[in-house]
Amino acid sequence: MEQVLDIYKLPYDEQYPVVCMDESPKQLIEDVASMPAERGQEARVDYEYIRHGMVNIFMANEPLKGKRLVEITEYKTKRDWAKFVKRIADEMYPQAKKIRLVMDNFKTHDASAFYETFVPEEAKPLRDRFEFIFTPKHGSWLNMAEIELHVLNGQCLNRHIATKEKIITEVEAWQNHRNNKIAKINWQFTNKEARVKLKRLYPSILN
Repeated sequence: MEQVLDIYKLPYDEQYPVVCMDESPKQLIEDVASMPAERGQEARVDYEYIRHGMVNIFMANEPLKGKRLVEITEYKTKRDWAKFVKRIADEMYPQAKKIRLVMDNFKTHDASAFYETFVPEEAKPLRDRFEFIFTPKHGSWLNMAEIELHVLNGQCLNRHIATKEKIITEVEAWQNHRNNKIAKINWQFTNKEARVKLKRLYPSILN
């Protein structure tokens, strides 16, 4: 926890950006008989629906710079993760020396994924561009990408959407809007506060 909080208080450095990455499922749901409001008639809501499976949402955001990258995938395997991380390096930070990537400690979030996805000549340079910072077990709330996913769900995905293609279109529009606004996250929680508010989680030192 304290390592993550130390990373968050670092000043902005375009050569060593701090990026938060997370993922979340989204169910594809088709409304069956609901009807939108029309002139002289209120909207009609029917709670019957059809499930069309799930998609995965990858989120990467740089809180101090106010930019994010979102990708919708069918699965969230190690290969899916590796390809998304490559997009972070190639599209968001092609000139950065080292990208500090904060993420949950999932089994798919492993450097071996690069070698399972790309040839060694591509995998090794990609791995060298990242410093991985993992949130502790039961501490995923420390990942600021969760905040950005919450905003995405509240502003864009808080309704039934039936197809992956529709979600991609909606999320791309949301991403562009947020990036154009340079919407940042003002993180206030520090190690000093953690040692007070979360004192119960620290070991007791017996003298």
